[in-house]
Amino acid sequence: MPKSKTHSGTKKRVKRTGAGKLLREQVNARHLLEHKSSRRTRRLAGDLPVSPADAKRIKRLLGSYGK
Repeated sequence: MPKSKTHSGTKKRVKRTGAGKLLREQVNARHLLEHKSSRRTRRLAGDLPVSPADAKRIKRLLGSYGK
């Protein structure tokens, strides 16, 4: 069997914590920030854990089956 490859788009968007949790950035924080309130842009700055519904699929894309 050939080796399975890590999905390039996913590895750029998701990072793994030391405990093995998956973190992602929030949407709507990249551009057109001028009309968004400071409160909103601060709220969008933090990372969020990936939802449990998506975690299994993302782990497969990252190539970490048993981790």
